[in-house]
Amino acid sequence: MFLRFVALLLAFLGPALLLSSGHAQSGSDKDPPVRAVPPPVIVVAVKGAIGVGTGHLIEEVLARARSERAGLVVLRLDTPGGLVSATRDVIAAILDSPVPVALFVSPSGARAASAGTYIAYASHIAAMAPGTHLGAATPVQMGAPPAPAPQPRRDGDKPEGQPSGAMERKVMNDAVAYLRSLAQLRGRNADWAEKAVRDGATLTAEEAVREKVVDLLAGNVGDLLDRLDGRTVRTVDGDKLLATRHARVIELEPGWKSRLLALVTDPNIAFILLMIGVYGIIFEFWHPGLGGPGIVGAICLVVGLMALSVLPVSFAGLALLALGVAMMAAEAFTPGIGVLALGGVVSFVLGGLFLFDPAGADIDYAVAWPVVVGAAATNALLLVGLLGMILRVRRRQVVTGAEQMIGLEGSVVDWQDGRGRIRVHGEVWSARAAAPLPPGTPVRVERRDGLTLHVQPTIRGL
Repeated sequence: MFLRFVALLLAFLGPALLLSSGHAQSGSDKDPPVRAVPPPVIVVAVKGAIGVGTGHLIEEVLARARSERAGLVVLRLDTPGGLVSATRDVIAAILDSPVPVALFVSPSGARAASAGTYIAYASHIAAMAPGTHLGAATPVQMGAPPAPAPQPRRDGDKPEGQPSGAMERKVMNDAVAYLRSLAQLRGRNADWAEKAVRDGATLTAEEAVREKVVDLLAGNVGDLLDRLDGRTVRTVDGDKLLATRHARVIELEPGWKSRLLALVTDPNIAFILLMIGVYGIIFEFWHPGLGGPGIVGAICLVVGLMALSVLPVSFAGLALLALGVAMMAAEAFTPGIGVLALGGVVSFVLGGLFLFDPAGADIDYAVAWPVVVGAAATNALLLVGLLGMILRVRRRQVVTGAEQMIGLEGSVVDWQDGRGRIRVHGEVWSARAAAPLPPGTPVRVERRDGLTLHVQPTIRGL
């Protein structure tokens, strides 16, 4: 009976045990859950003055980040400052980016001065490497000295760092309001932002973290990504959770267009392109048909003018350059003692020095002294020396070709009825004259008509 009972129990429970064991086996064969792959991180180095090429580079990077569906863009920054217009374009692109932007002042020894401070405040995340610094965001104004150093106040004195002129106060207050608005947007230290503008204050990396000007310190890009993992930042598309610890890093290099823009918008390169363009066209007019100087000059002139269209150009500087070229050219066509040439060189040098308006940049944005002096010396050599030599050669008597006969003297061989033959330059030529000329009469060639010379008798001195 007991054995029968056990058999019936096994028959009843067997299928259920097999089914449960099958489920357990199938469950054990399942793969572990796949971990989500974090979006890539795009890293680009921004080094040197902030200019038109920098703005184009950052726009390219942000467009690439959107197409790659990147989770973060890291700008590795090292800059002394740059153009005001280009800085505002960069900030506008960052504020409008749906992809979070992390500014990383790196490597050690780098700086985010002036325009770099504005970009740091505008970025969603600001980080610095040890041994870096930022600040000195005082705007440079046309014809105005730098912001004054703090002095002890007396009763009735203006606040420290307060500019004196109405225009200077407007520029200063606009910069202060701009940087404070960025600080309030990102929740950073707005009071220190005002000090950076009014007093040119600076901070080291450790001080910037302590003053809540930047968010964190990081030794390198890998360390930065580890520290940012899990943070939430707010963009134009809403809050974004950063997953950067194991993200794929894409290092981008500036494209050819960004490099070309950065090259031609350098003040020295733009100035040299203008000079090449002007002289190429001058030589083409002087020697029509060559083609090469005119083509090269036209291309350089157009590229140089394109560069000037995006740079803070001073029209007074342009006028001085044009006046200098005109005065040196006039010296070549006007006999004198070199007063026009000297005035032209001085005008040209001053025009090169004042070609760019410092109010459009927050760094010393001008043509270098060696470039200006070298261009002035070249102008003086070409316009005064070369053109003057060409004009002197043109005034000389022709010694080759058909025109060499004009002005030569000879003697009559025979003559009859207004026609005859003369000996000139060792040769016998047919000649004509209005007056009768006996044989042996000295004559001078006045003009040539084919193989016939028109002559006049030579009056000998007593």
